[in-house]
Amino acid sequence: MAVSTSFSGAKLEALLLKCGSSNATTTTHLSVFGKYRKTLVQTQRGSIRCEVSASDVSLDPTKKPTTVSALEQLKTSAADRYTKERSSIMVIGLSVHSTPVEMREKLAIPEAEWPKAIAELCSLNHIEEAAVLSTCNRMEIYVVALSKHRGVKEVTEWMSKTSGIPVTDLCQHQFLLYNNDATQHLFEVSAGLDSLVLGEGQILAQVKQVVKVGQGVNGFGRNISGLFKHAITVGKRVRTETNIAAGAVSVSSAAVELALMKLPEASHANARMLVIGAGKMGKLVIKHLVAKGCTKMVVVNRTEERVASIREELKDVEIIYKPLSEMLTCIGESDVVFTSTASENPLFLKDHVKDLPPATDEVGGRRFFIDISVPRNVGSCVSDLESVRVYNVDDLKEVVAANKEDRLRKAMEAQAIICEESKQFEAWRDSLETVPTIKKLRAYAERIRVAELEKCLGKMGDDITKKTQRAVDDLSRGIVNKLLHGPMQHLRCDGSDSRTLSETLENMHALNRMFSLETEISVLEQKIRAKVEQKP
Repeated sequence: MAVSTSFSGAKLEALLLKCGSSNATTTTHLSVFGKYRKTLVQTQRGSIRCEVSASDVSLDPTKKPTTVSALEQLKTSAADRYTKERSSIMVIGLSVHSTPVEMREKLAIPEAEWPKAIAELCSLNHIEEAAVLSTCNRMEIYVVALSKHRGVKEVTEWMSKTSGIPVTDLCQHQFLLYNNDATQHLFEVSAGLDSLVLGEGQILAQVKQVVKVGQGVNGFGRNISGLFKHAITVGKRVRTETNIAAGAVSVSSAAVELALMKLPEASHANARMLVIGAGKMGKLVIKHLVAKGCTKMVVVNRTEERVASIREELKDVEIIYKPLSEMLTCIGESDVVFTSTASENPLFLKDHVKDLPPATDEVGGRRFFIDISVPRNVGSCVSDLESVRVYNVDDLKEVVAANKEDRLRKAMEAQAIICEESKQFEAWRDSLETVPTIKKLRAYAERIRVAELEKCLGKMGDDITKKTQRAVDDLSRGIVNKLLHGPMQHLRCDGSDSRTLSETLENMHALNRMFSLETEISVLEQKIRAKVEQKP
């Protein structure tokens, strides 16, 4: 596949210098993702090295030297390799499976800042579309990249810049998936297969929120938007057909289960419960406590309005509201403390807790902190105290371990659905390849039509009437449209039928060859050059 002349010379040289001048250290990491995914990622970049094989050099002195210089050959070779690469869907992320909470909380991006993050990612040279999925258990960046390796490098450096975590530390924990693997991963996430608690519904709501926030955001494009919308469909289908959510719980429910596992069984009915934060997570904690038989609890929140709303909903339960100013006093009067606020800094540290009255003897004299917030509400130093036990979202794995066999069985059923849906999504994405060809073919025909029309009108003289001009113009348009009708029909495909899709792609390649449309190269050229030209 040749590179068009518009992409050569000084402009190409400048472009190659801009795209390839950055240096990066060698990075190797192996990431085991959940129980289904193993990804080996190895990237190596440094100084430019040219290797010439025997077949590339002629030693015959009788042959005339080529008129193309070695530099021009290098330019053409590099550009050809670059433009042949198809845009890739990638996910670069860190999750609860492989990344400590200390790192995840630095990477976390509030929902209100997702549009800004998308804009910043899409301003990178090789990133075309982007989406952010940031929850308490994961931080994942989904992008459509014009170049795999350059895209990974740029996104990783962006994550390092925004979080303050060195690139080398990120590479030790991050996972990287391309195209079908990235698609399948998001479908697993949406279905709840990658959650700490199998089938939990909160992650599906979070995937939906990505689509909601992304609507109208420049950079949340057709590929990424289609991927997330399809993931929502998959999440719903898996839960409906496998009953995977039956008996499954959210992170909030797992937190309650963990507390009950740690408490002496005899103390369940009388343990003093405190919930700090009455947002979505706090409300779920309260509901799960009630479901486990708790009839009285204290709720600390910034305002009373939300607590009053929860109290109205759960009329048979005694819910006592306390303001944040009384938080430490309430902790001293509680045996189990659940924290779930959006505070970016710890609410209390070791010095705040060490002098508080101990928990009751009924619970063993030790106070339990169940912190399900990211960033954490309970400072890590609090766990140094003998009188307390601190648990965070990473400790919820202990709850999940209870029903492993049933999880695996339901997960296998869900995987069959995900595999089927992944193929459908890839078929849909493949069908999009014909769109540039359709546009190119129409533009090609239009150029010929206009040129021939001008010749015709020129031969007809200056005294031709406007009515006749319109008639000739309409005639030329009609002829072109009728000639294009057949090829256009054979280029249109919704991606639902693999046989039709295969034929459509064959037709596309045939038309590219027949009319020298070179769609793939020209589209990538435009995207790459546009990206570089955006830079100051």
